[in-house]
Amino acid sequence: MIDHVGIQCEDMAKAAAFYDTVLKPLGGARLMDYGVAIGYGLPSHPIFWIGELADGVNRPIHICFQAADRATVRAFFDAAVGTGAAVLHEPRLWPEYHENYYGAFVRDPDGNNVEACCHGPE
Repeated sequence: MIDHVGIQCEDMAKAAAFYDTVLKPLGGARLMDYGVAIGYGLPSHPIFWIGELADGVNRPIHICFQAADRATVRAFFDAAVGTGAAVLHEPRLWPEYHENYYGAFVRDPDGNNVEACCHGPE
C-alpha cells in the first residue's frame, strides 16, 4: 500500500552519508539524487526519500500510497478534494521521475503532503 515516504534533514551531506551506510546492508541504495532530495530503495524505484530542510523549520512528512492504475490515482484525488483537502498537484504525469510515473498530491488535515501514484502506462 505505501509506495514511498520522505523526511526532511537539516544537513543533507550528513544525512546522505548516514543513509548511504545504514541502508546498504539492507539491500538499499541511492537511486536518485537531485541535490536537495535523494531517493533510496531497491532496484525498482526509490521508497525512502530525504529532502533538504530549506527554511530551518521541520516540515510535514511526505507519504505516497501506491495505486493500481491512473484511474485509481484520480479517484484518490477526487475523494481527497471531496473532504476539503488542499490541492498541491492535480493528477498528471511526472516524467522527471520516470516516463510512466503518474501522481496526485494533496494536504491532509494536519498539513502533511499525501500522494497517490502508479508506475504503469495508461
